[in-house]
This record gives sequence, structure tokens and C-alpha cells, in this order.
Amino acid sequence: MSIKSRQQALIEDFEFFDDWSDKYAYLISLGKTLPAFPEDKKNQAHMVKGCQSQVWFDVEIKEGKLIFYGISDAAIVSGLIGLLLKVYSDSDADEILASDTSFMDEIGLSQHLSPTRNNGLSAMINYIYKAAKDYADAQEA
Repeated sequence: MSIKSRQQALIEDFEFFDDWSDKYAYLISLGKTLPAFPEDKKNQAHMVKGCQSQVWFDVEIKEGKLIFYGISDAAIVSGLIGLLLKVYSDSDADEILASDTSFMDEIGLSQHLSPTRNNGLSAMINYIYKAAKDYADAQEA
């Protein structure tokens, strides 16, 4: 499934809920489905800077696809990680780099997250795009 298709599926998932308390509950449920994050990678090297909570990310490459892992000490932030992994994990670098994040505006995240949470979300997105760019650049070298 393409990133665009995954984004559209999430938009539709969020449209199912009438109010933001239900949408937050859904977001938190996404965080509860995160794959296990290795304890030995909960360190400064894997910490995402710019987040209010503690957030760790990692990426590995399998058959040319970037597989992302992440975890946070906050339920809402873990949900945001779950949302991002649902969209971007298991994609190739070029598709990630060609994608945009407008689906988050369609969901309404930017209007319903605090400024500090929005900053953290941007930092996580930047991590994903940087990992994709680094991998793409390494393939060209």
C-alpha cells in the first residue's frame, strides 16, 4: 500500500469519530500497538530532540524499505508515533521524500495539539524524512 493510500485510510479512520475525545482515544490506541522498542536503544543517540516528552526512534533497512521504530513515555505521543509508523514505515526512501504531511491537517491534528506537541510531531517527521534522505544519498554514492 502506498503512503498516499495509508494517509487516506487514516483520514477516513479519524472521520469516523464525531468529537476529539474519541479521536484522542483512537490516537492513544495506535500507540498501544507499537512494536517493541529495544531497551538498549533508549539512549541519547536515538532520542528525538525537540519533543516535550521523551521520544526515541530507530530505523532499519529491509529489502530497500525503511522500517521505523519508536516509543515515548507519553500516551498521546506514542499515539502520534503509531500514526507516523502506520504511514511511513515499510516504505522506500524516494516515496517518503516525495510525500507530504497535509493529511495531518485534514485529520485536524495541528488545530488540536498543543504547540509543544506540534513541535514534537514536527521533530519526529523531520527524523523520518532525514532518515529517508540519508538512505537515498547513501544509495547514490
